[in-house]
Amino acid sequence: MVRAAPARPLYYERVFAIGQQLPGVTRETKYDGSPVLRVNGCFVAGIASHHSAEPGSIIVRCALEDREWLLSEAPETYYVTDYHRPYPIVLARLAKLDDDALKDLLSASWRLTMEKAASRRVRR
Repeated sequence: MVRAAPARPLYYERVFAIGQQLPGVTRETKYDGSPVLRVNGCFVAGIASHHSAEPGSIIVRCALEDREWLLSEAPETYYVTDYHRPYPIVLARLAKLDDDALKDLLSASWRLTMEKAASRRVRR
C-alpha cells in the first residue's frame, strides 16, 4: 500500500532546493504524485511515501554498509523499515537534518546514482 504525499509540501522544499544544485538533478513526479529528485532518469531522493515510513521523512540511495553506520551512529535521524530493508536506501527524519547534513546526504545519494546510471550505459 502506498499513501499519498504529506500535505506539507513546503516542509520538503529545502530538500529539492539543495538537491537541484547537484549536477544533472531534476525534480520530477513519481507515479503517486509525490516529487522526487532524479538524475538521468535514476532516483536520487524523494519523500518517503510508503505507509511504513514516518511522516516528515525522506528516502535516499545509500550503500548498505554506510546505512548500517548511519543507523548505529544517529538512530534519531536515520532509520529503515522492514519494507525498505532489502534495498540500498535509508530513510531520514528531515527535522533532524540541518542543511549541511542534508547536502552531504543528497550528495552521497547523487554519487551512487551516477554510478548506477553509468553502469546502465555500459550494459547497453
